[in-house]
Amino acid sequence: MFYSPSRCTSWLCAGFLILTAAWAIPAIAQDDEVIEEVIVRARHFSEAVTDVPATVSVLTAEQIQRAGIRRTADWIRLIPGISIVDAAEVADTQINIRGINSSRDAENSIAFIVDGILMSNTAAFNREYSNAQQIEVLKGPQGALYGRNASAGAIIVTTEQPREQFGADLRATVAEDSTYQAKAMITGPMGDSAAYLLSGDFRQSDGYYTNVFQSADIVDDFENFDIDGRLLFDLGENTSLDAKAHYGEVDAAAITFNAVFHLPAFASAFAPVLDPLFGAGFAAFFDEDSNDHNFIFQPNIDSQNDQEALELSLKLDHDADWGTVTAWTLYSDYQNAFSADGTSGAFGFFNLEPTCLQSSTDLTLAGITLPPPQILLPSDGSFGADPIFGPYTPTTCDGTQYQVRDQEDISFEIRFASHADRPVRWLGGFYYLNIDREVGVNLGIDQGSGVTEALFVPQMGANPTEQLVHDQFDTDVYAFFGQVAADAGENVELSLALRYDKEERDVTNLVPPCPPACTQYVDFTLDGMFTGGAPLNPGLDPSINPSGMILPKSASFDKLQPKFSIRWDATDEWTLFGNYGVGFKSGGFNNQGSMATVDLFFNQPLGLDLVIHDQFDEETSDALEIGWKSVFNNGDVAFNGAFYRTTVSDMQFFEFLVGPFGLLRVVSNIDDVDIEGIELDLAWDAADWLDIQAGVNFIDSEIKANSSRPVTVGNKSPYTPDYNGNIAALVDFPFGNNLNFVGSLYWQIVGPTWFHTMQNNTRTTLFELGFPGLGTANYSKTQRDEYQTLDLRLGVESESWSATIFGTNITDEEYLEENITAPEFGGSFVHPGTLARWGVEFVYRL
Repeated sequence: MFYSPSRCTSWLCAGFLILTAAWAIPAIAQDDEVIEEVIVRARHFSEAVTDVPATVSVLTAEQIQRAGIRRTADWIRLIPGISIVDAAEVADTQINIRGINSSRDAENSIAFIVDGILMSNTAAFNREYSNAQQIEVLKGPQGALYGRNASAGAIIVTTEQPREQFGADLRATVAEDSTYQAKAMITGPMGDSAAYLLSGDFRQSDGYYTNVFQSADIVDDFENFDIDGRLLFDLGENTSLDAKAHYGEVDAAAITFNAVFHLPAFASAFAPVLDPLFGAGFAAFFDEDSNDHNFIFQPNIDSQNDQEALELSLKLDHDADWGTVTAWTLYSDYQNAFSADGTSGAFGFFNLEPTCLQSSTDLTLAGITLPPPQILLPSDGSFGADPIFGPYTPTTCDGTQYQVRDQEDISFEIRFASHADRPVRWLGGFYYLNIDREVGVNLGIDQGSGVTEALFVPQMGANPTEQLVHDQFDTDVYAFFGQVAADAGENVELSLALRYDKEERDVTNLVPPCPPACTQYVDFTLDGMFTGGAPLNPGLDPSINPSGMILPKSASFDKLQPKFSIRWDATDEWTLFGNYGVGFKSGGFNNQGSMATVDLFFNQPLGLDLVIHDQFDEETSDALEIGWKSVFNNGDVAFNGAFYRTTVSDMQFFEFLVGPFGLLRVVSNIDDVDIEGIELDLAWDAADWLDIQAGVNFIDSEIKANSSRPVTVGNKSPYTPDYNGNIAALVDFPFGNNLNFVGSLYWQIVGPTWFHTMQNNTRTTLFELGFPGLGTANYSKTQRDEYQTLDLRLGVESESWSATIFGTNITDEEYLEENITAPEFGGSFVHPGTLARWGVEFVYRL
C-alpha cells in the first residue's frame, strides 16, 4: 500500500519524520512571523489557496526569485508529487504528476495555463519564463476545470503585468561550462490608458559532455533567446485588453544518449572471445546495469535541434454588475526539427554501404580502441562474417536520422463568471482549438557529409532516404464547461464542475509511394540480407497492403468530465476537503505504417505478439482525493496532506522501437493502471530571518491489464518515482546599510523509477536471429536508482540590486535523467543527469 519500512531510505524516513513533527512545531514556535495568505486562480476564481478543495502547490514571486527559477526543471524539484524528464530535445519535456505521465508524440497530460490562456502546444512548456510571478500546480485529474489533457493536473503560471510607473530589470549570469544568461525587462505607461512591458532573455551553455571522437564538439550544448512584448489597455472603467507576443529560437544539441545492452546469455557466451580481444570484462558491457554505465559520446555527426516559436494572444476582461466576461484567442506556431546519428548499426542495415565499410575499416586498421557503449566489433573477419555496431558510433554504419515536429494552433475561449464573493459562485463557457501538426522521421544513409535536413531525399541525393514515416495530423476540439460552488452553511462549500470535450482527428500520409521512391536495402528476411526495392514505409508494401496506398483516416473522441468537491472549515486551524474527478486525454494516430513495421520486423521473424496500432485509444482516469489544510501558532506553521487514488484506463505510453528498419516512435495503450499515494507538505516561518519548507510524496502503482505487453501485468506505472521529497531552508538576514544576506539551500530526493512497462521481465530480441539461444534480454537492470541533489544560493541584496553565488547539484551526484528501454532491441537508451555547476548572478532593478 502507501508505505512500508522496507521501501524507505534513511534520508526519506528523516524527511517523513520532519513532516510528521509538524504536530509538535506549534508548541515550540515563538516568533511573530505569519505565513502570507496566497491567492490563486486554480478554479478560475481568485481565492485563498486554503479555500481550494484540492491539493495546490504554489511558488510565490519571492520563492521564484530566491530559487533562481527560469525554466521548468528549476521549479519542479521544489514540489513533491511531480517529476520531469527533459532529455531527447527541447520540445520533448515530459511531466509526471502522481503517476500519470505525458507521452512523447501524443500530447501532455497536463493543462498548462499562462496568464489565463490555455497553451495547446506541448513545446511551450519548456522555455524561459523569466517574468514569472507565481506558479500553481493543481494535482490530480482536472478535466472538468480545464478539459482535454488535464488528466494528471494543471499548471498555472502568472507573469508580471505592465506597470503604470516606469521600471526595469537587468540580470546577468556567468557559470561554469561557458554558461551565460542575460535578461532585460522594461515597463511603463503608454499615455493615460495603456502600459507596456518588453523583455528579452538569452541563454548559452557548452553543456557537460564532449564528443571524444570529434574533440571540438560538445554533445549537449544549448543556446536560445526569447523576446516577449505585452500591452495592457484600459478600455473603460470595467474593461481591459491584454495583448501578448512571444518569439523565440533554440539552437541546441539533441539525442544525447548512449546505448546499454541487457543480454546476459550473449555476454556470458562470448566472454572467452571478446575479453581477450578487447580486455578483461569487455563482454560484461552486453549485460550492464543502466545506473553503472560510463557515459562516452563519440558520434561522427554533430546533432542539432532547431526550433522557432511564435505566439500571439489577446485576452479581454469585462467586469459587470452580475459578474465578469473573459474572452481570449491564441495563435501558436512552433517549427521544431532535430537530427543526429542513427540507431541502425546493431543489425547491419548499412553494412554493405561503401561509406560504412570505409569508416569501420579505417578505424580498425588505425588501431583505434573504441570503448563501449558504442560497441564496435572488428570488421576484418576476426569475429564472424560481419561487424556488430551500436548506435551513435564514430562510423557511418548507423545512418542518419532527421525528425520534424511542426505544429500550428489556433484556439479561442469565452467564459462568463459570477463575482467570487457571492454565496453561489458559478461560471460557464465555450472552448475551440484547431491543431495542424506535421510529424516525420527520415532514416538516411550516412555518406560522411552530415545530415540532410529534409524528410525525403531521393536515391541520387546526399544521404538518400532508406526509411520514412511522415504524416499530417489535423485536429478540431470543441468544449462546453460549467462550474457551481455554493456555501452550504457557514463552514461548508459544495462544488460541481462539468465539461464536455469532443475531438475530431484526421491523418494524411505523406510518404512517397513505390515506385518511384523505393529503398535500396529495406527488405529484411531471416537470412539477414537486404535485397532492396521495397517502399520507404512498410505500410505501403503490396504484400502487406494490397492497395499500395495509405489512405487518410479520421476518428472522433469525446468525454463528459465531472468533478465533485467538498470543503469543510472544521476549526479556525483545520480545513478538510475531498474531491472526485474524471480526466480525459484524446486518442489519436501514430505515424501511419507503424503496425506494419512492427509486424514485419518483430512479430513475424521473432514470433512475438507486440500490439501496436496506427491509431491509439483515448485515456481516461477516475481520481478520488481526501485531504486537509491546517495553520497553527497564529499562522506561522502550515501543514497539509492528502491521500489519493486514481484508476487509469488505456494509459497512453510511449514506445521506442529499434531494429533493422531504423527507429520508430509510437504511442501504445496500457489497459488498466491503479495508482494510490499520500502527499504531505510543511511551511514553517521558524524565525524572522529563517523559513523552512518541506514536502514528500509516496506513491504505489500497479499495471492491472496490458494487452500490448501482457507479461507486464503487476509492474508499476512507468516514469513514476516510488517517492520524491524536498526540503528548503531560506535565510534573509539584515546586516546594516539597507543590505540583507540571503541564502537558500534546496535538497531533493527522487526514488527508484522504472521508465518502461517491461521491468523485471525478459524478452526475445532481434539478436536471437543472428545468435540463436543468446538473444533474450533481461530488463531487471533498467530501473533508475534513487538519487539526491543539493542546490545552494548565497548572496547580498538591497532594494535595487543583488549579487549571488550559486551552485546546482553541488555534491556532483551522478544519476540517469532517462532510461528509454527498447525491448526488442535488447537494450536501453540512457541520458545522463546534470552535473555540478557553480556560477554568479547579478541583478539590478528600477
